[in-house]
Amino acid sequence: MPARRRSCRAARLALLFGLAVALPAWAQPAPDDPLRDDVLGATMAGEYAAQAGRLDEAIDWYLAAARASGDDIALAAHATRLALLGNDDRRAAQALALWQARAPRTLDMQAAQAALAIRNGRVRDARRTLETMLQDPSGAGWRFLGPVLAAARDPAVSARVLRQLVASGSVPDSLPAWLSLGEMAQRLDQPALADEIGARIVQRFPGEPRVALLRARQLRLAGDIDGARAILVDTRDAARLVPELRYAIAMEYEALDEPLSAEQVLAEGPQDPRTQALRASLLAQGEDKDALGALYEELKRGAGDPNPMQRLLLGQVAEYLEHHGEALDWYQSVPGGDQRWQARLRATRMLHKLERGDEAYAALRALQNDASAIEEFRRVAYLMEAELRAEDGDVEGEYDAYTRGLAAWPDEPSLLYSRALMWERRDDIPRAEADLRMILVADPENVAALNALGYTLADRTTRYEEALELIDRARIAEPDNAAIIDSYGWVLYRLGRKEEALVHLRRAYTMQKDAEIAAHVAEVLWELGRRDEARKYFDEARKLDPDNRSLLRALANTGA
Repeated sequence: MPARRRSCRAARLALLFGLAVALPAWAQPAPDDPLRDDVLGATMAGEYAAQAGRLDEAIDWYLAAARASGDDIALAAHATRLALLGNDDRRAAQALALWQARAPRTLDMQAAQAALAIRNGRVRDARRTLETMLQDPSGAGWRFLGPVLAAARDPAVSARVLRQLVASGSVPDSLPAWLSLGEMAQRLDQPALADEIGARIVQRFPGEPRVALLRARQLRLAGDIDGARAILVDTRDAARLVPELRYAIAMEYEALDEPLSAEQVLAEGPQDPRTQALRASLLAQGEDKDALGALYEELKRGAGDPNPMQRLLLGQVAEYLEHHGEALDWYQSVPGGDQRWQARLRATRMLHKLERGDEAYAALRALQNDASAIEEFRRVAYLMEAELRAEDGDVEGEYDAYTRGLAAWPDEPSLLYSRALMWERRDDIPRAEADLRMILVADPENVAALNALGYTLADRTTRYEEALELIDRARIAEPDNAAIIDSYGWVLYRLGRKEEALVHLRRAYTMQKDAEIAAHVAEVLWELGRRDEARKYFDEARKLDPDNRSLLRALANTGA
């Protein structure tokens, strides 16, 4: 019996007996494979292939299952989405045709149709479909715009379609829809379009504070700091009437790198522990020791009542003030509740700051062995010990903390993951891989471990095909996760698919402004000979995190 046929029979047996097996690499269905006509068997084979990270095989099996089913809408829809995720336009079109033949034109179906059109450069078709979606009676069509525009291989195409949609008059008269369009224009690095959308929003929704906040953000991103600040000053009056706006305004001030102005906004309304904690954090960020001291005194006046949350907050403010001894006293005075365990953890850090390392480690050991403590905090105590040992340069102590933690909680994902990062930091890639694989043995669909292992193999080894399979498994689970999209782009680059890699890396960067992603974009641009554009992204990465390890490696690799 041919090997491929045996694999299909194995899939049937696994289905009957509930066995979780993965199909081998050669399990892609042959044209004459009878399993193609077995809906359940083909579906299970597709799922096994997806779990193994073999996206091409998964697409083929699910498409076969959809065809064999005759009328199953869900299978056709799933095959379409998988094919779009796998950049397989031919099979995406085939699956979409099945879906369209079996079901009414739903918004998600139209979104798949528009995504396929925009990916293939059929901009007019994509725009027409999107216009129809925007006019859907449900008013929810705009929610699909982001994923559709992200399907374009060139961000300039996405920007052109967005500009045409704004001009067409098809956008519903809904503030969330228009705000979403403004966000998209900003992510696509289209300040002129963002300004145009902002002007339309102001015209359509006069006097709406959220509109003013959007305009302030647009001006900030365009570099008009004075203009953004002026809008925020005007909007602060509205915050007095609508307290919920205080947090949004404060966030904008913080984005302007004005934490003290953000704190003043929060100080002008009702106070609760959350607001006070945010104020303390902002004052510490702004290094205003006087104002932080005043807040500390204000909080101390209410400390007669041994409220656990109040005592914990006092410890945190004292810690911000670098009053480590007082912070230790407050933490040790937290009387009970879940705050008690957090306070005990923070107290160990204060002991370490006070150069009482032996006491800090003894306190951590006591918490690790306290059967009455919440398990989460006992586990975190091992992570805290490893972190403090690393700060001390105690290589063996850091390893020992992880070893003891894993003895208490065998195969605990958080401990294995952190230890894997330790190994990677020490350039011991085999051990990093071993720990990440241990996570995947217990939880094969652990997205963080799949992505971390895939990225590590792509970045630190030459096992690119294996890395791609792992990253594809993570992409199937979370297709819109910026970190996973970055990993996917990076492994494509390592495979030599530079232009394709750039599309995904740019998309990841529009979703998350991160130094590592910016460094990846820059390195690919450099390799493509687009040096001036690459330098721009290197500069952005330096502003975000000048000590980022990926950035430093990229600079060394390129000589930029």
